[in-house]
Amino acid sequence: MTDPRYHDALGPAGASDGDTASGAPSDGPSGADGRLHAPATQRNRGPILEVLMRLLPADGTVLEIASGTGEHAAWFAQHLRPLVWQPSDADPEMRASIDAHARAQGVRTIQPAIELDVQRTPWPVHRADAIVCINLIHIAPWAAAQGLFAGAEGLLGAGAPLLLYGPFKRAGRHTADSNARFDASLRASDPSWGVRDLDDVDGLAASHGFQPQDVVEMPANNLLVAYVKG
Repeated sequence: MTDPRYHDALGPAGASDGDTASGAPSDGPSGADGRLHAPATQRNRGPILEVLMRLLPADGTVLEIASGTGEHAAWFAQHLRPLVWQPSDADPEMRASIDAHARAQGVRTIQPAIELDVQRTPWPVHRADAIVCINLIHIAPWAAAQGLFAGAEGLLGAGAPLLLYGPFKRAGRHTADSNARFDASLRASDPSWGVRDLDDVDGLAASHGFQPQDVVEMPANNLLVAYVKG
């Protein structure tokens, strides 16, 4: 669904703050165990974790959409016990990396990565108490955002959170010059990609029964946007 060069990646030239996308693996496997690495995850995982600790339920299962290299999944699962972390990705190389990171860290509250493309229904998930999606909807067609909310609507119960992280426009304007450059580079790669306007995402969320809960300003001109199922 998404181009693996950009998936969970630092992003192409133009993302000058170094974290407007979550990072294509830049240094390949670590040894022969299949682990891939995206440098941005080391920088943003701490601030994201602080918000997740506040907004996620105390227990249950968290479905992470587009888990990428798996570094976020392994880190969050270690620090959010007893929550069970269910990573997913459409890319088999990423799924192998996710599982390799979980093994290397000895994380017992992370499930094996599953194949999940938000645009393909039904999702191969029977239960989730929350959904986390980091750096996806701007590095994919708008149909991916539509698929994300449609799938979440059918999966989550009332009061369950859906959390999105990444760069967003607000009221039609970029929040930083670096985000504008990043947006231009994304659209040059694929005209269907691009930094989304938060008003459009809010409207899409509402059409699937999700209400805005919080918008948290994050480092490197990103936002963490929280919705709850109505």
